[in-house]
Amino acid sequence: MHGYIDCHCHISAEEFDKDVDEVIENSKKEGLVALLAVAEHAGEFDKIIQLSQRFPGFIFPCLGVHPVQGLAPEQQRGVSLQDLDAALPIIEKYKDHLVAIGEVGLDFTPRYVSNETDKDCQRQVLIRQAEIAKQLELPLNVHSRSAGRPTIHLLKEQGVEKVLLHAFDGKPSVAMEGVKAGYFFSIPPSIIRSGQQKLVKQLPLESICLETDSPALGPEKQVRNEPKNISVSAEYISSIKGVPLEKVMEVTTQNALRLFPKLKSVIRP
Repeated sequence: MHGYIDCHCHISAEEFDKDVDEVIENSKKEGLVALLAVAEHAGEFDKIIQLSQRFPGFIFPCLGVHPVQGLAPEQQRGVSLQDLDAALPIIEKYKDHLVAIGEVGLDFTPRYVSNETDKDCQRQVLIRQAEIAKQLELPLNVHSRSAGRPTIHLLKEQGVEKVLLHAFDGKPSVAMEGVKAGYFFSIPPSIIRSGQQKLVKQLPLESICLETDSPALGPEKQVRNEPKNISVSAEYISSIKGVPLEKVMEVTTQNALRLFPKLKSVIRP
């Protein structure tokens, strides 16, 4: 299999509105063969579906409600069940098009949670979305900032088997609990400047996928990240693990096809 898969990308972000065609073209030149477009709130669901129809066989849609809501930084808050209620009819409408439910998860960053009630609300929203994923036989594309252990424990309690933990910021020892449960971890280009190098060292390559999280988590801070930077993640993993880049491409793509089997209909392993 020659080509990378970006397992977690916000291609519907307004940062890409003006030049999405060029961004996609440039990513293909870097060897990208597929991109999973994740959602954060119901307001962008239709746009993600439209992008997947505009770039068929390349952009694959994931719909879900993120644990942090509010577009402007000063308006951001923890998710509520009402946020999920607004999303459910649209998920139902597009369910046959989806490759995963996401971006979902927990975010216990102090500015979003001030007490246990806030945390519990996030847990309830995640549990309901985990149930939807099980009903639809879809994997979960998961955010777990400042909540690595609680997220993995909750997913295991709920009996969720197919999970991608994106840009995991927890301890490697906690990540290994996820590995034991059969979960995958995707590594963004920001790995070259983050403190998570130990995580890449300890994770088996068989548990690693690639992501960009574009427009965030790029190799340079405050610079718009693009899907073409998927190669930055792959090259970093190759150097840390001392394995050829070709092998990183092959194994991470096979991992993505295992986790997101709906991609197989378009991408030949």
